Amino acid sequence: MKNRILIIDDDIELCQLLKKCIEKEGMIAELSHTGASGLNRLAENKYFLLILDIMLPDMSGFAVLSELRKSNAVPVLMLTAKNEEVDKVKGLWIGADDYLTKPFRINEFMARVNSLIRRYTMLNYFDKQTAVRLQLKDMSIDKETRTVFISRKQIKLTGKEFELLNFLASNKGKIYTKKQIYKHVWEDDYCFDDNNIMSFISKLRKKIESDPNNPFYIQTVRGIGYRFNQEA
Repeated sequence: MKNRILIIDDDIELCQLLKKCIEKEGMIAELSHTGASGLNRLAENKYFLLILDIMLPDMSGFAVLSELRKSNAVPVLMLTAKNEEVDKVKGLWIGADDYLTKPFRINEFMARVNSLIRRYTMLNYFDKQTAVRLQLKDMSIDKETRTVFISRKQIKLTGKEFELLNFLASNKGKIYTKKQIYKHVWEDDYCFDDNNIMSFISKLRKKIESDPNNPFYIQTVRGIGYRFNQEA
C-alpha cells in the first residue's frame, strides 16, 4: 500500500509543487485548501502524514491541529511563512511533530517527509486503536513518553499513577469499579482493599486537579467507583 499524505494549504501553486515532488517518490498526495475540508478528509481516510499550513482562510492551522489531536495520532509537519519562535512552540505543544518555515528547499522538505513517515511506520502507530497522544481540556497525555502536561506545566507522576490516569482518560465517560480499575492497572487479581485504591485516586487528584476536593477530571460515582469526565 502506498503512503498517503494530505496537504492542507491555501497556496494552490505550492500545493501542486509539493504534490508533484511527493508523487515522484512513489507516494500519494491529496490536497485540501481549507481547514474544514481537511478535517473532513482526515475523518474519512487514513493518512501516513499531514502537511499543515498555519495560515488558512477559514481557521488557523493551530485550530485544525487541536481538533485533530482529540482522536488522531497521524504525524504532522507544520508549514508557516512566519519565523517566530512562539509559533513553533505553540505548534509543537498542541501536537505537531515537525516544523518548516517558508520559503524552504524542496530537498529539505522531502527529507522531513520521509523521516516522519519512516519513524511512525516503524513504530506501528497506525495499527493502534487509540491515539498516542490524548488532549483533554488543559491536559495532554503522551503515551509513548509517559509524560503529562497541564496548562503547559509537566506533572510528575509515579509509574502506577500514570497508568491509572492513562487508563481512565483513555476510557473517558466509562464508569469503573475499584476492582475493575485494579485489574486493568495492576493486571492482577484484586487484592487491594478499597481504601488503598481511594488513596491512589486521592494522590493523583492532588497532582492533576486545581481543586482536589471538587475534582474535574476524575469523578466519583457514588456507590460504584470512578470515571474520567466525559467533558474533558
